[in-house]
Amino acid sequence: MSLSAPSQVVERQLAFLASRHVLIIGEFDGSLPAELSDTAASVRIFTTNYLNYLSLKQSYRCEFAAQISDDFLAGVDTVLMYWPKAKAEAEYLLAMTVGQLPADTELCVVGENRAGVKSAEKMSASYAKLIKHDGARRCSFYWGSCQHQPQPFDLNQWFKHYPLQLGDVTLTIHSLPGVFSHGEFDKGTRLLLENMPALSGKVLDFGCGAGIIGAWMKAKFNDIDVTMCDISALAIASAQQTLRQNGLEGNVIASNVYSDIDVNVDFLISNPPFHAGLKTSYSATETLLADAPKHLRQNGTLCIVANSFLQYPPIIEKQFGECKTLASRDGFKIYFAEKCA
Repeated sequence: MSLSAPSQVVERQLAFLASRHVLIIGEFDGSLPAELSDTAASVRIFTTNYLNYLSLKQSYRCEFAAQISDDFLAGVDTVLMYWPKAKAEAEYLLAMTVGQLPADTELCVVGENRAGVKSAEKMSASYAKLIKHDGARRCSFYWGSCQHQPQPFDLNQWFKHYPLQLGDVTLTIHSLPGVFSHGEFDKGTRLLLENMPALSGKVLDFGCGAGIIGAWMKAKFNDIDVTMCDISALAIASAQQTLRQNGLEGNVIASNVYSDIDVNVDFLISNPPFHAGLKTSYSATETLLADAPKHLRQNGTLCIVANSFLQYPPIIEKQFGECKTLASRDGFKIYFAEKCA
């Protein structure tokens, strides 16, 4: 696998990272861990991305979670952070990892300039004084050494929450940085909930984010058995918090599309994602739609909201024979299909 532009910049620093005990955090791709392992004393990876975890866990010491464990931080002397596109997520990752490490821990930050990596110097000031060490391919690489004693990290302080009232349902939504619609109710989800069919039986909320859809469905139709899944550990923790704080029951799991879904459902409901980091990616949603009939019970129903410009109806029509448009507003459409005999 070829290296991404940020990883190509890191590749120029392999000698700089030699003999170090490196912790990699943030979104990265390519074969960088393999190359880094050839020079570093040890490499471990903390990721909030379940797909990355599945691909790396057999070859590296790897942790998938919303919060890094103390054991996983032990022995780290260098953090290599890939800068995320969301400023709030960058602040979160720094506090969770670098903020808990002792003075003299080295911090390396790499990222694309368009993702805002140039703000790393200012944002990291409370932990380390960073200097720009290298730059290429519209990316920048910063280095510094931690100057302060570690601070405890409290996950609960990082949740944003806001009220949501729709119909006869009132909820408080909780979300962590980096989660879709962090701290706000997006227009697509509102349209979906306003046009939700009557639910019963087993219901799957795919790409659950902060748990808005799953929690609303459970509050509205309290007899349903709802499962919520996402590829992001931050989303999973947010959805669990949303359920908990609203006194609702539901199963929240990590799944790469259907990888960890072991039951067929009566309803598959989603506001599916089409962004991966700074890139646009439709593959997960296309797999979701193409394989939906395999995971729906007889007469099961698919109901999703999507941006109007996305070409999902032909995929749905191919798999279900028909795709109905239930509603359209603000650049979004609600697509509906039933699994027939």
